[in-house]
Amino acid sequence: MSPEGKIIWQHGSPRYDRPFMQPLAVAIVCAVFIGLILTMGVMDLRRSDRTLAGFMENQGMRIVGVVERLTQENLDMMIQASRKGGGDVFVPLTEQVISPQKFLTEKIVAMAREVDNHWKAEHLSGNYLRKYAQENNIWLLAVLNTWGDVIFQSRDLPGEASIEKRKKAGRGASQEEAPDFIARLARQKIGFIALRRPDGSGTIIIALDQDGARYWGTRVSVEKAIEKLGEGQGQGLVYLAVRDKKAMILGNAGELPEALGSDHPLVMKILRGEGQMEARNMTFAGKSLLEIAAPLHLNGQIAGFIRLGLERGNTDQILAENRRNMFVFLAFVVMIALLSMWLLYHNQNRHLAGIVEMTRQLEKAERLSALGQLAAGVAHEIRNPLNAISMASQRLKREFVPANQEKMAEFDTMTGVIRDEIRRLNGIIEEFLTFSKSRRLELRDCPVQEILQKIVSLISAEAEARGVALRTDWGNDPVVIPMDVDKLQQAFLNFIKNAMESISGEGMVTLSVRKPEEGRVSIRIADTGCGMTAEEVDRIFNP
Repeated sequence: MSPEGKIIWQHGSPRYDRPFMQPLAVAIVCAVFIGLILTMGVMDLRRSDRTLAGFMENQGMRIVGVVERLTQENLDMMIQASRKGGGDVFVPLTEQVISPQKFLTEKIVAMAREVDNHWKAEHLSGNYLRKYAQENNIWLLAVLNTWGDVIFQSRDLPGEASIEKRKKAGRGASQEEAPDFIARLARQKIGFIALRRPDGSGTIIIALDQDGARYWGTRVSVEKAIEKLGEGQGQGLVYLAVRDKKAMILGNAGELPEALGSDHPLVMKILRGEGQMEARNMTFAGKSLLEIAAPLHLNGQIAGFIRLGLERGNTDQILAENRRNMFVFLAFVVMIALLSMWLLYHNQNRHLAGIVEMTRQLEKAERLSALGQLAAGVAHEIRNPLNAISMASQRLKREFVPANQEKMAEFDTMTGVIRDEIRRLNGIIEEFLTFSKSRRLELRDCPVQEILQKIVSLISAEAEARGVALRTDWGNDPVVIPMDVDKLQQAFLNFIKNAMESISGEGMVTLSVRKPEEGRVSIRIADTGCGMTAEEVDRIFNP
């Protein structure tokens, strides 16, 4: 350390106490991945919903277009029929042209019959006629008795007093009043229809001004269009309602939800032409519907608005199936993601453990290499004085032998000890040098049994002295392999010596050779000793 106490240099193995990927990091990655999948699934569901809703909206707009086209055709035929009927030259009309006018006549007759039913039930009054005329956009609704007297009327003709005022003035209605009333009505240039009761007991007059005629012409055209629409179209159509700008009925089909007045924001927006179509989801009569509201275009102008409801049964079923499939797919993806993350976590940590172990082995090899180089240097340094001692002992034995026989024997013993110890030290030095050098292998073919038999013959005496029996187990057929005889013999000798040293008391060491299988020879050295601990196994290759 430096005088300040700071570390100048330090070497140590890197520590890998933590796993490669922390569980929290894996959980975050999984959560992000699953969140992305969920987001994509929700977006896909919404896209499918928009696509199906767009398909239904297009279907609704096609229905609106059909109603507009059929209504316009009916209006054109009514105008065509009125123009042909007003000329001096007779022009026969086709049934298709007459049909709308016939339908209009039937509607007016139906209204007259409704008034007549109230007349028969004696529920007729001026207030009733005024209310009925207002609700049905009728300019004048009048009821005449058998003699043509005006009994009730919804309004007074311009320039004349009402019936009540005339009664107060003492002027009743005369028999000439009916022709006069019809004449005065004709002078108003107002179209009207006079219908006499079958028994001749009275007459009902219905007059339509220009606005009323336009309204009823449009209404009849719309109702004919709805009737024709129902013949081949309208699948999935729950209801259809057509209103004019005043929210008066032009045609209905099916049971309708709550009515929308002309002051409703949605209706006002459509009538102002601010949108081509408005759609909303709703539930009506226990059914899931898509309601579409769109303007009614006639003669290039907005004449009212159309409301229609389309059943979403098939659409909701498709969405539910897509939602179910998405959840199954998400569950499958989540399982795969979790399994993949677990495998990644486990595999990477296993590889990291291998890298750490390899690093430790490399460091161990470096330490052993440094130790070998140190041993080689020490061995060389020791060998020089050891050679000098050996030469001095030989000279001492040769030139300085004592004359006394007793001392000569002691002298021989001492010099022999010195010579033996020098030889032992030289053997230790040779082992150090052998450890420090990595000599190339000198391979040659040799029977394995021959090497093992030579070792057995070499240490049999030592084994007998220890009380250890040597047992061999190999066949007569030699197993020849390429080997470095000296090194392999030394390795086997070390194994057998270690096996003998592990036996306390009597025991057995078994040497067996198995024939080659798949290019490999099995050589087994087993003993009845105490074995090795886990720590000793880890240090088995240490010098």
